[in-house]
Amino acid sequence: MRMAVCGGTGFIGSALVSYWLEKGHEIIIVTRKSPASDRNRAATNPTYITWEELKKSPETMEGLDALVNLAGSSLNQRWTEKGKKRILDSRLQSVQAIAALLGKLQNKPGVIVQGSAVGIYGTSLTEVFDENSPTLKQDFLSEVTLKWEHEAESLTNQAIRLVTLRTGVVLGNQGGAYPLMRLPYLLGIGGRVGTGQQWMSWIHLKDMVRLIDYSVMNPAVAGPINAVSPSPVTNEEFGRTTAKAINRPYWFPLPALLLKTLLGEQSTLLLDGQRVMPRKALELGFTFQFPTLMGALNDLKGQK
Repeated sequence: MRMAVCGGTGFIGSALVSYWLEKGHEIIIVTRKSPASDRNRAATNPTYITWEELKKSPETMEGLDALVNLAGSSLNQRWTEKGKKRILDSRLQSVQAIAALLGKLQNKPGVIVQGSAVGIYGTSLTEVFDENSPTLKQDFLSEVTLKWEHEAESLTNQAIRLVTLRTGVVLGNQGGAYPLMRLPYLLGIGGRVGTGQQWMSWIHLKDMVRLIDYSVMNPAVAGPINAVSPSPVTNEEFGRTTAKAINRPYWFPLPALLLKTLLGEQSTLLLDGQRVMPRKALELGFTFQFPTLMGALNDLKGQK
């Protein structure tokens, strides 16, 4: 099959590209910058193309089986006004560019898998969210995600199956939040963050990639789907499990006031959360390879 991955050089995108290459698919990576070697671009699978090149040569995307859009500026940056604008604009602009591309194609992709996030539900210590739960504009993250999904709705005007991946914390060794979350425990000073009661909805990187693949291959998957494991945990449970998995102590608390002072509004990434369940994925028959946190962390520990 022939797939395009926007954001294919990022943490999740690169893992997805590797997974599909191993299965023998033809891959096009859409990225902001060209690879260092133009020779490599032409000689190997995957093929690389920049957003600017795509505007000039949209025919490159004729006859795709699937397009996956994971492009967006990292949340792990200072939430200044410029930083927040960069986070929002990067997401909206990638969707707008895809919509413009689709309008130029004679043979459109069969399915589009569009990135989103569980932040769309807002935060809560008590509620349990699934795909039927109302979405809520509560803070910056929920505002960004609501606008992101609203922009993506324009893609359905092209009569293409659209899957919206509402992603939680993706656990992997080579990127994402986990290496930073694990670091205090490796240093022997890990402990709860704030009250420790805030929920964390997570998914192993391997299951994230498998769920994207499942969404592409299964015509029954459409609309929002929560990309999280069936076993969300509190911050305290995450910390104790991490400490146990890597054989380090769990003892040093990180006060909420300190984080709010140091990070300001961005502290919500550590102090707030939501308990999200993958109802649709389970109902559609998707099987998680790593349904429990200990199993996921043990696998990551065993990777080189």
